[in-house]
Amino acid sequence: MPHLHQYEEEKFFLNARGQKETLPSIWDSPTKQLSVVVPSYNEEKRLPVMMDEALGYLEERQKQDPTFTYEVIVVDDGSKDQTSKVAFKYCQKYGSDKVRVITLVKNRGKGGAIRMGIFSSRGEKILMADADGATKFPDVEKLEKGLNDLQPWPDQMAIACGSRAHLEKESIAQRSYFRTLLMYGFHFLVWFLCVKGIRDTQCGFKLLTREAASRTFSSLHIERWAFDVELLYIAQFFKIPIAEIAVNWTEIEGSKLVPFWSWLQMGKDLLFIRLRYLTGAWRLEQTRKMN
Repeated sequence: MPHLHQYEEEKFFLNARGQKETLPSIWDSPTKQLSVVVPSYNEEKRLPVMMDEALGYLEERQKQDPTFTYEVIVVDDGSKDQTSKVAFKYCQKYGSDKVRVITLVKNRGKGGAIRMGIFSSRGEKILMADADGATKFPDVEKLEKGLNDLQPWPDQMAIACGSRAHLEKESIAQRSYFRTLLMYGFHFLVWFLCVKGIRDTQCGFKLLTREAASRTFSSLHIERWAFDVELLYIAQFFKIPIAEIAVNWTEIEGSKLVPFWSWLQMGKDLLFIRLRYLTGAWRLEQTRKMN
C-alpha cells in the first residue's frame, strides 16, 4: 500500500488574516457542493489568468443560485517562485472559506499535489483543474452532466474525465513527426498495459464524487506525470463508472512537460504500474486514512 506521509506544516492553511487553521479531511462529511483542486508548481505567471476565470465563473454561478457552495484549493507543490504569495492574494480577496492555499514542504509531483488537495477538500464533488487554464472553466458543467448521466452510482462513486481526443487531428497537424510518434506510443502503452476504453487519460480536468476521490487517491502510488493512468486503472479495478467528456482546450505556453524525457518517464511508470500490481507488490484494498 502507498505510504501517505504528511509533514506537520502541511496540516494547516493560513486564513485571510494570516492565522493558521487546521485543514479538514476527505473523511469528514462534505460541507461544500464543489471543491476545485489546482496543483501549482512555479505558476506565479499563469495562475492569475486561471484563477480569475474560475472564480469569476464560480461567483457568477453562486449569484444565480445562492444554494451553490464551492471552494478552490491551490496546492503549491514546493515552488521556487512566488506561487503561494500570488494564490494567497485570492484568499485575502474572496476569504479563506472560498480560497485556500496549501504549501507543500517539498515537491511531490502533480499527482502528489492533487492528492494533498483532495485529502483536505470539503466538496461533495471534487474537480481537478490545471493552473495553466488550458481548459475553459465553464466546461465543468459538461463534466457534471456526464457524471449525472452515470447514475445510479455504485457506492456513490463516479468519475467524469475531460477529454481532448476530439482535437487529436488538429494537434497532429501542429506537432512534429517525432512528438506524434511519442504520443501514439504512449497511447498504445496505456491501452496495452493499464487502461481500456479511455482515449485521453492525461487531460487535467477531471470531476470525481467524494467517495470516488477517497477510494482512488488513497490507493495511488504514482505521484508524477503518469498518475492519471494509475488513477483510472484503480477506478476500473473497483468498477467505478467513468464518463469521457469532450472539453474545450487550448495549449498554453510554459508547460513543465519536457517532450522526450517526460514521455520516457511516463513509459517507465506505465510498465511499473502493470508489473507491480501483477506481482502483488502493490495491492488494492478498501479506503484508509492518511497517517
